[in-house]
Amino acid sequence: MTSVAARLPLYVRLVRLDKPIGILLLLWPTLWALWLAADGAPPLHILVIFTLGTALMRSAGCAINDYFDRDFDLHVERTHDRVLTSGLISGKEALAVAGVLAFVSFLLVIPLNGLTWALACVALVVAFTYPLMKRFFAIPQAYLGIAFGFGIPMGFAAIQGTVPAAAWLMLLANVFWAVAYDTEYAMVDRDDDLKLGLKTSAVTFGRWDVVAVGICYAVTLVLLAVVGGMLHLAWPYYAGLLAAAGIAVRHLVWIRHRERGPCFRAFLNNTWFGFAVFAGVLAATLMR
Repeated sequence: MTSVAARLPLYVRLVRLDKPIGILLLLWPTLWALWLAADGAPPLHILVIFTLGTALMRSAGCAINDYFDRDFDLHVERTHDRVLTSGLISGKEALAVAGVLAFVSFLLVIPLNGLTWALACVALVVAFTYPLMKRFFAIPQAYLGIAFGFGIPMGFAAIQGTVPAAAWLMLLANVFWAVAYDTEYAMVDRDDDLKLGLKTSAVTFGRWDVVAVGICYAVTLVLLAVVGGMLHLAWPYYAGLLAAAGIAVRHLVWIRHRERGPCFRAFLNNTWFGFAVFAGVLAATLMR
């Protein structure tokens, strides 16, 4: 029998540690929340817990997503050679990896308060049910935005012991951002998804996909600007939003012809959108 150590490279590919963009897209909103909740000085242990938890839960989510999509992925150009689809690992292995990673991530919240525990349970359910959304929900990317943004209410809960209205508004902003960047991602697979009958925002928006992405970026930035007003943030925060807006415009230029390569490039570049917002948050909180 092959040892676990010998199969580690396959598990790394399963959970996409070799492709960290998913971790970053989860981490940026979490960092926005931690810095704002702590007014620029999040406790080190909470920062470590949330950073590790983000990486672990994204990895678990990849494993469970590949398990549910293993039959579909075989027919998609971008995913047909994934380790589960190609038979390099079994479905039971994928579930075991997802379970272990989710369990370890849940252990991380033990030192935190009860509200954070409760939100962690909700986050776990959302993360593990997301892969099923594309079977019947026209815009599953909105559900992804909840999953990818749940570090926001959890971060406020861990630091403040409550989840203020600004945190929920930030989560809503993250939903629109996720619809924007994951529509760019879905545009890469649209032809395959249409053949398979899968529901994605790229399929739902159809010829209005680029316009829809632009609207989602705009709503994201407006909601984040409202959050800035609610929290009385200084001008560097809005400068960060302006930089993020410039990045969004560049993405719209890239995806306007709906070609696979530029659409995927735009998706990957969203980490700079998240960074720009965080840089504004960091600068604004340092000014207090």
